[in-house]
Formats: sequence, structure tokens, C-alpha cells
Amino acid sequence: MSRRTTTPRAIRTPQPATQPKSTRPTEVPDVGSVDDGRNGDHGTDKESIRERVWDDLEESGEARFPFPPHGRIPNFAGADDAADRLAEQPEWTDATTIKANPDAPQLPVRRRALREGKTVYMAVPRLRDEKCFLKLDPAELEDYDAATTVSGSSAHGEQVGPDEVDRVDLIVSGSVAVSAGRESARTASDDRSTADDGGRIGKGEGYSDLEYAVLRELGLVDASTPVATTIHERQLLDERVAMEPHDVAMDLVVTPERVIRPEGSDQPTGIDWDLLADERLEEIPVLDGFRENVS
Repeated sequence: MSRRTTTPRAIRTPQPATQPKSTRPTEVPDVGSVDDGRNGDHGTDKESIRERVWDDLEESGEARFPFPPHGRIPNFAGADDAADRLAEQPEWTDATTIKANPDAPQLPVRRRALREGKTVYMAVPRLRDEKCFLKLDPAELEDYDAATTVSGSSAHGEQVGPDEVDRVDLIVSGSVAVSAGRESARTASDDRSTADDGGRIGKGEGYSDLEYAVLRELGLVDASTPVATTIHERQLLDERVAMEPHDVAMDLVVTPERVIRPEGSDQPTGIDWDLLADERLEEIPVLDGFRENVS
């Protein structure tokens, strides 16, 4: 997949998520883009969109366990179908090593990967350990179903440091919402379309972006490494999401019904150490180690 060449973008340290108090609006405001917080709003619009999507999944009956969907990467009806559709894509077929998120809606993705002989890496929650990744090697596991749950991955996976991680061929991220931007018409197969955005809204903590930054610093991913997400149709946004320098864009957005391939977004390329507070470095040992190597 080709990308435009742009000035490298830096990765910003994650900030603690806040729970919005607003209720879901009856319709999406007709705006050109979602405010990213750089105008003094601190991401309020993103927070209201999270709340709106969580409410909509719950009220429509499309949310699935764990409940409520709020405050998490929400599970949804058809997550298995979305995983099956992702597995039909060339990015999946070509991948032997996948970095995946640990959340419930991507459980079918992780299980399918192991069953197809692909190695799966998952991050230790909040990157809190020096060995901040869990390696799930299908050749070393007996029970793929148990090993791919949040608790099972810790029990059955091998905890490894970043320098022990193999090069990653595909990243699968969980999302609360993704912008399809100005989506083009579908092709004759009626299950593929393109869009000019791909901006992702997560839970608001920023760890997914930071995990990408760590892998990028080590040369384990680069601008050509595809990033995919599986979501429900109700998680698709018509409005654009304003991308900050640290945000990772989606190359592949897969729902139970279709595949969308956003175009025109470039990925961040490194960590801006000036943005990392000392207390954050202490909370995430791997960052402190990186700083020692570059100082």
C-alpha cells in the first residue's frame, strides 16, 4: 500500500481518559471535522462522540458482552463476521505476525490468527512492565481459545521485551469510532469502498498510539505496515476526525458488511521526548529505557 510522504509526526504520551457526562445528541453536528482539542476544548467533541456511539450501540441492542459498552472498546453483534471479512483481505493473508489489541470485539481476530498459524503479540496493559508485550506462538499453545482472552493471554503467553518482538506484518486495533470521511461509491462487489480519512477514536487513553510508537522506534513497523480495525456499522462516522501528530490512522476498516480503505493519511514516525513528563517515564519502563539509549 502506497502512502504520501510527509514530514515525520511525533508520538505524544497518553493521557488519562475522562468519562464524559454529556448525553448522546439526536444527530451528528454538521461540522467539517471533529475538534481535536487544540483550540482549548481538550477533546470535548471526541468525548461526546464516544458517548454517543456507546449509547447508540446499547440502545440499538447491537452491543455485546461485556456490558455496559461505555468506557471500553465496545463489543458488537457481528464481530465474528467482521473478523471473517478481515481474514479475506490480502493484508491478512500476507501476514505471519500480527500485533493485536486485547479487547473483546477483536477476540475472534486473535483466535483466527492462531488457528491460521500466525504469531500474535498483545501489549501488557498500560505497558506497565519492562517486558511489555505478550507473545502468543501457535506452535507453543494447546488451547487457542483460552490463550486469546485477556486473562488467558497472561497465563499462556510468553512475556517479552520490545527487543524480543518479531517484525510485525499487520496491526489490528480496537476502536470506539472511525471516520469514513467522504466515502466514495462502492465497487461492483458492493462490499468494498474507499474513503479519504481513517481517523480513529479510541477510549481516550492513548496507549494504542504509544504501542505503535514503541514498535516504530524499534523498526518493527514502518509506513508500509497496514493498520486495521474491526467495528460495527454504527461506529462509522460521517464527519472527519482531526488527526493530531501522534494519532495512528486506519488503513483498513472492516465491518460485518463491508471493507473500507481510507486514503491519504500518513502515520507518525517517532517519539517526541520533550512531551514526556518524568512521571510518565517512570510509569512506563520501556520509555525510560529508550530515553537512556538516545541520550
